[in-house]
Amino acid sequence: MTTRAAGRGPCRRAPLAAVLAATLAAATGCTSAAAGPADADGPPSAGPQAVVIAAQERRDAPELSGADLRGGRAGLAPLRGRVVVLNVWGSWCGPCWTEAAGLEAVHRETEGQGVRFLGINTRDRDREAARAFEERYELTYPSLHDPRGDLLLRFPEGTLNPQAVPSTLLLDRRGRVAASIAGPVTPAELRPLIARLAGEPE
Repeated sequence: MTTRAAGRGPCRRAPLAAVLAATLAAATGCTSAAAGPADADGPPSAGPQAVVIAAQERRDAPELSGADLRGGRAGLAPLRGRVVVLNVWGSWCGPCWTEAAGLEAVHRETEGQGVRFLGINTRDRDREAARAFEERYELTYPSLHDPRGDLLLRFPEGTLNPQAVPSTLLLDRRGRVAASIAGPVTPAELRPLIARLAGEPE
């Protein structure tokens, strides 16, 4: 059984920048469950809802590892025992632009608490475009390079839609998928989910 986060308030008129981002996303094939991009820190105008999975029904995330965009190695195995935020993104995806700064902000806020972030960069054949995205938004956490989406297909059915970009999963300390958000996520949505998982007994 899964539980959904509380519903959203009334919709707000999207700013021009958000409209342009949504238009570009549609033109480039960016897909998500959200009706519109998220604001940098507040709730989205018509955003996605988090699906939180009961502890007894959680399934293990796959063993992901590989080259990151900076030439190093990254993966989930070294992160076992920590709450992990796993974000799927592409430099070509407009809604990914709107959530990037907020993800980095929460990463910096929670790193000292033992929370770890890992990205999966998908459908970017050109590593340079993906690295330019990281530099533009000053992302300090690593991202695995997954140009063909092979890593996304490893997830158990129903935990991650490989067609929904961006999307975010939260893993508990046992490496199980505990929550998912299809669409751009805001800090306001992410913080309580992290706190909930961090507060679970080890």
